[in-house]
Amino acid sequence: MSASSGITVSPELTSTFSEAVESQQTRFLKISILNESLVHDLSVPLQGTLESDFANLREILEDNVPAYVLAKTDSPNQWTAIYYVPDTAKVREKMLYASTRSSLLKSLGSTLFNDSIFATSKDDLTPEAYKAHLAHLAAPKPLSAREKELEDIKAAERESGTSTPYEGARKMASPLVTGHGLNWSEEVEQAVKALGEDEEEKILVIMIDVKTETLKLSNTITGGASSLKTALPSSEPCYAFFAWNHSYSNSPKRELVFIYSCPSTSPVKHRMIYSSGSAAVAHGLKTILSSSSSSISVASRRIETSDPSEVDEEFIKDGLGYDGVGGGSQEQAGSTVISSVEGRAPLPSEDRKAFAKPRGPARRRP
Repeated sequence: MSASSGITVSPELTSTFSEAVESQQTRFLKISILNESLVHDLSVPLQGTLESDFANLREILEDNVPAYVLAKTDSPNQWTAIYYVPDTAKVREKMLYASTRSSLLKSLGSTLFNDSIFATSKDDLTPEAYKAHLAHLAAPKPLSAREKELEDIKAAERESGTSTPYEGARKMASPLVTGHGLNWSEEVEQAVKALGEDEEEKILVIMIDVKTETLKLSNTITGGASSLKTALPSSEPCYAFFAWNHSYSNSPKRELVFIYSCPSTSPVKHRMIYSSGSAAVAHGLKTILSSSSSSISVASRRIETSDPSEVDEEFIKDGLGYDGVGGGSQEQAGSTVISSVEGRAPLPSEDRKAFAKPRGPARRRP
């Protein structure tokens, strides 16, 4: 950022610009720096449109001398600031005009200026060049990776023919429908009810049939937390309902853990569907269990991951906020697990050494 040059606007320029704003009959005001002051050089009246009037700038600008030009647009009380600094101008003049332009607009009232143009030759200030400038302003701005992803999601919504994801196929499969229009198949409902009545640790892997917007049972695995890594698909999103027996709370407990797995390599449209539907699916899960004679409780938090290979018992514990003190799951019955920050099991309390005061610096030899 250039430092301010300290050059100020002359009273004459202030008066001339005010008159031009009021009359709305002046197209261009040429401004130069003279004797450490910004002064009015000459004026060009309105003739046609701003685009066509750009042809007149060649006559008032010099090949090697910088200048400012204030151009009235075709909209009322709107001006464009033109900074003309030729490549062939002297270095000192280039620096002087660069460090003064902010002072010019502030002194005249920056709210009147809605655009600016930087030119290094007269060829940059032709009607054709101005037309290209306007086209550039109207062109879509480059998107960041995140913005591009959001655009892909919107395109997927339009492709599906719905204004809101998953509105549509509400009459298929089970009468239970989530808030986003996802239907529960009878098979999934019955499997969830069975989890509530069973005592074994089990994993239900649930996928969405994108065409019918229906929850389908993809797999049922009898096993504990160690089975989650292989149960969750590595390249497709899914939901998993994990019936977990553990003693990490005050007493032995059987919890149903809702897991939302969404690998980062999965298709954008699928990620959109699973992400938007996860909260409603979790609510539907509670609805099914509350309507049956279930002895299992739904965990208070959902587990989410973009890397299925990281999901194990430690991951579940951390996600649900258990401090690690307790008997563990049936797979680890009788063991005592205490999580440390690094994820290791520290020594039992009776084997831990008391904090030892560090030694001071060694004495220097005489």
